[in-house]
Amino acid sequence: MGEIRKIMVVGAGQMGTGITQVFAQAGHEMVLVDLNEQILEKSIGNISSMLERSVKKERITAEQKAATLARITPTLSLEDGQEVDFVLEAVTEDTEIKKDVFRRLDSICQPNAILASNTSTISITLLGGVTERPDKVIGMHFFIPAPVMKLVEIIKGLNTSNETFEQTQKLSGICGKESVEAKDYAAFTVNRLLVPMWNEAMFLVMEGNKPEEVDKAMRLGANFPMGPLELADFAGLDTVLSVIETMHESFGESKYRPCPLLKKMVEAGQYGRKSGQGFYKY
Repeated sequence: MGEIRKIMVVGAGQMGTGITQVFAQAGHEMVLVDLNEQILEKSIGNISSMLERSVKKERITAEQKAATLARITPTLSLEDGQEVDFVLEAVTEDTEIKKDVFRRLDSICQPNAILASNTSTISITLLGGVTERPDKVIGMHFFIPAPVMKLVEIIKGLNTSNETFEQTQKLSGICGKESVEAKDYAAFTVNRLLVPMWNEAMFLVMEGNKPEEVDKAMRLGANFPMGPLELADFAGLDTVLSVIETMHESFGESKYRPCPLLKKMVEAGQYGRKSGQGFYKY
């Protein structure tokens, strides 16, 4: 495997948008794919706005902003990724959808291309198993917001090669990120610890505690920069529920039982910041 020059990101949602910005700012030629043209337009607009804020804060120049945007090619077709060296999948956290994406990528992308997933819970071994290149399938899990958060979890599946791991680790460093190797178990490292804490905070609210009080307690008592409920709203309560349900199913332990209040809020369309209502109003 040679140097990674051209990258495709699949999914132009919040995570895909941030990851595309990270790669493009690091100098990579980018292909950004989504099924929805409006979502693509919004994604490019959000990247432009984030870069403009950096220009105003004198972190980058106007020329650097323009060069970064020029490296990004939005498209509605996966076929435009035939010549990429690396793919980062960032579609919805649904096992069957991701498996279908990996099957398609395997048939479209050049044989040496690495296929990575930004999944926070789904087995990398499982995703690799639907391809003819399981040695080149890996997890590369960024955190929200990707341009700001320094950590990337890198997850080897059962058949992922050391070369694929080293290439992905090197790519993280080029993008200015610190990486940790996480084992291929549901929720990996950070979410394995973080999501059950969010879930427990939700049980506290269900029992009558105010969200503001729970968050204040953790900010001042545990020195957290954000309270757990505030952060869960930011991540998306539908995503949080998906992760905790996957953990519950994978480990089969009652300590991962999703809080009934979380389920009700998701059923009501209260997803947090992105819907305007979660544990707080936005």
